[in-house]
Amino acid sequence: MARKSLTEVVADDLLDRIVAGEFPPGSLVPGELELGAQHEVSRMTVREAMKTLEAQRILRVERGRGTFVNPLGTWGSLHAVLRAVSEGRDDAAVAIQLIELRRMLETGACELAATRISGDDLKRLAGELERMRTAHAANDVPAFVESDLAFHDIILHASGNIFVSVLFEPLHRILENRRAETSRVPEIQANAIAMHAAILAALTAGRPEPARVAMDNHMVQTLDDLKGYVLQAPKS
Repeated sequence: MARKSLTEVVADDLLDRIVAGEFPPGSLVPGELELGAQHEVSRMTVREAMKTLEAQRILRVERGRGTFVNPLGTWGSLHAVLRAVSEGRDDAAVAIQLIELRRMLETGACELAATRISGDDLKRLAGELERMRTAHAANDVPAFVESDLAFHDIILHASGNIFVSVLFEPLHRILENRRAETSRVPEIQANAIAMHAAILAALTAGRPEPARVAMDNHMVQTLDDLKGYVLQAPKS
């Protein structure tokens, strides 16, 4: 792995501090002299680091006032957004938006997969569904999450669209963390199993529209379960 430049080190450290909440949206970040002293680097290095974050719309410069942190929703770097989400910023809104993104992409992927999926992939889907049932009966959340993710991954690749799987790859860790949270609820597991069975039936029949509808129903159910069982649950 290539060694980070001083500019990258300064930019990454400042982003970490932003993600950690030290500098919330709308706050003023330290100036070039202060950051330079903290990292023992030149003002030019700090300036380049700030420009990097400004180009990603994480920071904005207001002439005569300083440099401020932008709201997460305006950031232009997927990598930075994923880092922020990993730390749980604006957790409820992010969880809902993640399902909205999945609904937009996975319904289309499932529709495409209906006429492109292979017999071997259908057998793999059936195997993952059976493992989900076994994990549910044993209350084995990690195993349930693993098979749940694998089921969806098979469909994404079976769509035959290379961009779909590439878009989802950076989201894998976030999806795994979210599934681990929601799949602790037995009722959510049961609903997921029923929805996955309907998706498998539609894909086995090779019918694009029912496959799309089955996946869309799953996404709607997932969002309803999130709101009903997780986001509304009292905090311990």
